[in-house]
Amino acid sequence: MAIPFLSEEPARPRPRRWSLAVSGIAVVAFIAVLALAWMAASTLLLVFAGILLGVFLDGLTRLLGKVLPGSRGLRLSLVSLVLAGLTLALIAFGGATIVQQGRDLGQTVASQAGTVRDRLKDYGIDVPEIAPGKGGENKGGENKSGENKGGESKAVAPGGGDAKSGGGGDSGPQRNDDSVASGQKSGGLAGLASGAMKSPGSLLSDAGSVLGPAATVVIGLFSALGNALVIIFLGLSVAADPGAYRDGLVRFVPPPHRDRATALLDGMGETLRHWLFGQLITMAVIFVCTWAGLAFLGIGGALILGLQAGLLAFIPTIGPLIAGVVILLASLASGTTALLGALGVYLAVQTLESYGLTPFIQKQALDIPPATIFAGQLVLGVIFGLWGIALALPLMAVAKVLLAQLYIEDTLHEEAEG
Repeated sequence: MAIPFLSEEPARPRPRRWSLAVSGIAVVAFIAVLALAWMAASTLLLVFAGILLGVFLDGLTRLLGKVLPGSRGLRLSLVSLVLAGLTLALIAFGGATIVQQGRDLGQTVASQAGTVRDRLKDYGIDVPEIAPGKGGENKGGENKSGENKGGESKAVAPGGGDAKSGGGGDSGPQRNDDSVASGQKSGGLAGLASGAMKSPGSLLSDAGSVLGPAATVVIGLFSALGNALVIIFLGLSVAADPGAYRDGLVRFVPPPHRDRATALLDGMGETLRHWLFGQLITMAVIFVCTWAGLAFLGIGGALILGLQAGLLAFIPTIGPLIAGVVILLASLASGTTALLGALGVYLAVQTLESYGLTPFIQKQALDIPPATIFAGQLVLGVIFGLWGIALALPLMAVAKVLLAQLYIEDTLHEEAEG
């Protein structure tokens, strides 16, 4: 009689089961990836902006290929040179006008915002101060910039101490001179270097206190320039050989699903390309129509108002509202007739964009209901801030392609619409 546990059985393939330890490691690794993505959200969105630029350059290169046959590198070089030339020409010939109108527009908007605030205050509606430089305004013996104890008004001095209204006290520049002198006594550059090593953030803080607003402006310009250079570099790299990056991502997918992954990435690129070109056409039309309408009415700063309206059209729903508020505030300085005319121009342009441009240009590229777009902007804005609001629509376009192909077609086995 054969013993059951000693009897030979034919070898059969057994289902592969994950052990408890492997499952735990997988969960921890997934959580770590999510935490890393959360901490590096701004960097990831910056990379996505570079990919968008690459999609735009790739689309222009493909369009040029229909007219000028040749190598891809030559066509991409021509496209890049033309875009760089147009940018330099805009800066050279229109930069001074844009800067001057922008400066005048800022002063006008700040002044009119203060006027609107005063009018609302007359009706009992208290609105926070909008115009800069009026935080310490004292009306009717009421001190709004600080506490008023015993009839003595205090304000915070630049150096961090209290400066009384009657004078006296240590001033900020004197303390800065003392700190510089003490730094020289402690070893000059060696003392500065040791302080920077102890607290790197304090070096920028001290520079901001010594140089004033200039340091903040310079740091902001360097930050914006660095972001722009990163986006341009990524865009040129992706547009130079998009197939290499696509194939590199596909290699992480198991071989049986690589064809589907390739089709998915191609669909995402095509959707982003169609949406981006349609959006740029819409922005250009809004810029020209707003500029022409406001210039016809004789409103000052029509060029910069049209430019900001066209740029803000990249951000749907929220961008046009901000542009409209700026246009109305700027037109208040020209009187009630100009205000009504500017309102008419704004409504006409928005009607053209909502019922003329978007249905015909963006219908085939990206058909998402306005309420869904607005909700997505709110969620992404709360999570990622300004980057999330600005890139909400292309991110939703990518999400729509993923849901349409991976869930509706592959899981539900239904045909995705449009």
